[in-house]
Amino acid sequence: MRKHLTNATYGVLDYASYPIAMLLVAPIVLRRLGASEYGLWIMCASVISAGGILASGFCDAAMQRIARLRGIEKIGTAADTVRALLTINLTSGLFFAILVWFVAPIAAIHMAAYHIGPYHITSVKECVASLRMGGMWIVLRALESASITAHRAFEEYRGTVRISVATRLLTLASAAVLATIGYRVPAILGATGAALALGVFLQFRGLRDYFGLVPWRPTLDREELRLLVRPGMFVWVQSACGVIFGQLDRILLALSFGAAALAPYAVCVQFAAPIFGLSASGLHFLYPLMSRKASSASGPVLQQLVGKSFVCNLVVVAVPSLALLAVGRAAIHLWSGSAITQQSLSILPGIVLGTALWALGVTGTYAMQALGRFRTVALLNIGGRMCALFLLVYLLKHRGIEGVVLARIFYGATALLVYVPLLRWLWLSRPTRAAVAYSASGLQEGQS
Repeated sequence: MRKHLTNATYGVLDYASYPIAMLLVAPIVLRRLGASEYGLWIMCASVISAGGILASGFCDAAMQRIARLRGIEKIGTAADTVRALLTINLTSGLFFAILVWFVAPIAAIHMAAYHIGPYHITSVKECVASLRMGGMWIVLRALESASITAHRAFEEYRGTVRISVATRLLTLASAAVLATIGYRVPAILGATGAALALGVFLQFRGLRDYFGLVPWRPTLDREELRLLVRPGMFVWVQSACGVIFGQLDRILLALSFGAAALAPYAVCVQFAAPIFGLSASGLHFLYPLMSRKASSASGPVLQQLVGKSFVCNLVVVAVPSLALLAVGRAAIHLWSGSAITQQSLSILPGIVLGTALWALGVTGTYAMQALGRFRTVALLNIGGRMCALFLLVYLLKHRGIEGVVLARIFYGATALLVYVPLLRWLWLSRPTRAAVAYSASGLQEGQS
């Protein structure tokens, strides 16, 4: 239990460290470099983040397989899985880096056109250089994700989170220092790349504790690649849809009613986001734990584990949700002033409810993926997003911002559908025999 609490604590620290540090550093960069340079920096950071997510879409499938192999003490095969994941992440990272390299000049022209002050060709060159540099760092993020996946599959969060947090703090601290002494975005991104490279080195060096002195290089092991790609493609599609659809509600709202209508909604979403973030990060230790036990535990053991996990999930969601509803007015007024406080408070309960429902699906998602049911989770998630999108377009036209909130509640509710196949799997389909068959075959759902 103590180890699980430690992992949960470090999971929350991993989630919270960057946004908190960003709140401290962003005003410094904004005041020192101005709105245009600040916007370019944020854009490049978004490119690195989104590209890293897309390039690392197969990590969940790899974590489930490594944890399962660890449960049956096949550490050598687990090392082969890590090398196969390296191949996939390196290939994906290079693909997105090259894509950003060629798209950068087109994006830079549009970005530079909105720079405050006279329009100069030098600003276009700076945008191109910065975006391309950010694209290259996608590769580093992809490699970092591969090593972090291996650490977490062994249910060890302390070391890897310390390195990740230190890397992020070093990145943001260097941005503040460089901006203060007069350097611009390309120099800041150069320091970011150096910090990321150091983090990747330290993460892989830490894997010696589990695998010994194994040479970490990409491999073309067809069997391992097949076992990762077939189930992992569903997780990748789910991640890609998350990146694409994650911003559509705000984009459509801004296009329909202008930036002024977007402001209160965006503030409420920002305040409610930690409800899901804390749940997903704080309970992430359950994923490798369930993956390890799924290959050998009996049905009642898995049922008990899922039940306890859901209770923890409920508590983690309920506490920040009730706290936000209780102090939301004062917090939003302090954050944004009186201009949008009244509008925000009218929609805050709905946004909190939608986010809370979405967060309650965390346990079901982790459990289903631990059982190898990647396809089911992906189809439910993608189907929910598509239905919510159609409902969003309809309600936005007829009910405005209230319609967007209702669509968000609907999408949150669809996240709970994952419990239907999970309950059927654990309680209605002879779980003991299913677990034994799963262990013996070693097959993922994507192969059936």
